[in-house]
Amino acid sequence: MTVSAKTSTPMGHSAHKTGTLSPREQGVLWDMEEHFWTSGADNARATTASNAIMILPYPPGILQGDQIWTHLKQSSGWRSVAMAERRVTRCHDFAILTYRVSAEKADVPIYKALCASTYLNDDDTWLRISHQQTIGG
Repeated sequence: MTVSAKTSTPMGHSAHKTGTLSPREQGVLWDMEEHFWTSGADNARATTASNAIMILPYPPGILQGDQIWTHLKQSSGWRSVAMAERRVTRCHDFAILTYRVSAEKADVPIYKALCASTYLNDDDTWLRISHQQTIGG
């Protein structure tokens, strides 16, 4: 049996109409992402949607809502963070930031991971709706 798949994508579909962010918008999002790492759980909570999802290396695994803040109170507040290989893509009111992170704090080995955060522009306010970390780097 032979199965044929259509290889072209419909260019009119909205998912194929990605755009860019202005340099100012990119700066705002990258600043938010850096503060997510360095400014503690309260700052991260202020810039994250209440029903957001975070996927972190096991443990803790997949967290949503208040589970996130229980974990981040124990593991946030990195002294410094370096984000390399930064990429941004936008589709309508969503922006996805991807990067390679190297973070450090006292008495903890340098943490390296590949990360992705998705933001929603809700009434001209960017809110993180998801964040994922994959150890490596």
